[in-house]
Amino acid sequence: MLNDAERNDALAVALERQIKPGMHVLDIGSGSGLLALMAVQAGATKVTTCEANPILAEIARQVIGEHGMSEFITVVPAMSTELVAGRDLPDRADLIVSEIVDCGLIGEGLLPTMRHARQHLLAPGGRIMPPSGRLRGALLESKVVAGFNRVTVAAGFDMRALNVTATSGHFPVRLSTWPHRVLSEHAELVDFDIEHGDLDNGQRRVPLHPVADGTAHGVVAWFEMDLGGGIVLRNSPDNIGSHWMQAFIPFAEPVPVRALRTVDVTIQWDDTKLFASVA
Repeated sequence: MLNDAERNDALAVALERQIKPGMHVLDIGSGSGLLALMAVQAGATKVTTCEANPILAEIARQVIGEHGMSEFITVVPAMSTELVAGRDLPDRADLIVSEIVDCGLIGEGLLPTMRHARQHLLAPGGRIMPPSGRLRGALLESKVVAGFNRVTVAAGFDMRALNVTATSGHFPVRLSTWPHRVLSEHAELVDFDIEHGDLDNGQRRVPLHPVADGTAHGVVAWFEMDLGGGIVLRNSPDNIGSHWMQAFIPFAEPVPVRALRTVDVTIQWDDTKLFASVA
C-alpha cells in the first residue's frame, strides 16, 4: 500500500485542496501515520489519529516523532467508535479522513465507521474524506476465479459439501492474472454518499447488458472513490498499478446469459460485504 505512488499522490493532493489553516483533522485508521503527516503538511494545525492495533499505533508515534510532528499530531490507540470528543480528542473535527477501504470499498468497515464518526466526532459543517464512492462492475465468466472459493469435484470425488465454509460475499482477485471473459457492458452498481447518506444495509437491482453468450459466475466490481477536490481513485481492471485488486461477487450458481438479453442482478450490501444474485 505504501508503495502505491498513485494512491499516495492522490491522497496528498486531495488533502492539500481541502485543508484550511487552523483545521482540526481526525484521521481514522493511522496505520503508518501517513495521512496524519500529510494533513499537517497540507496546513492542519491539530491532527488526532486513531489506530486500534497497539503495535501499529506505536509505529505511527515513532514515524510521526521522527518527522518532528509530535507537537501537531496525537495518536490514540483505539477504535474510532470508542472515541469521545472532549476526552480522546480536544473537540469535534473539521475534517475526518480515512482510507479504510478494500477492493470492494466497504470491506474494512467504512460504512459503520463513518455513520458513527459523522454523528459523534464531526463538527457541524465539517467534511468527510472520502465524501462519496461508487462501485462499477460487469458480468464475469471465469471457472478459475469462481474456483477460488467453491469446489465441485476433486480427483473424481464430489467435494461440494465443503462449500458451506466458502467465503461469504465478495473477495479480492487480480483479474488480469486469471483466464476470464467479461460478458457485459460496465455499469454502476451502487453509489454511496459517505458524507450525507444513511450508509445502512441495502440492495439495488441493476440491469446488466451482455455483449456475448456465456456463463456468468458472478460480478466483477471495482470502486471509484471520490477523495474530494476533484481527485478520484480507481481500482478498475485496467489500472494494473493499483495495489487494490478487484472484487469478485459470486452468484450462488452459474448463470447462463445470452448476448443482448438483459440480466437483472440484485446487488446487496451490509456493513462489510457485497452479495449478488440474479432476479
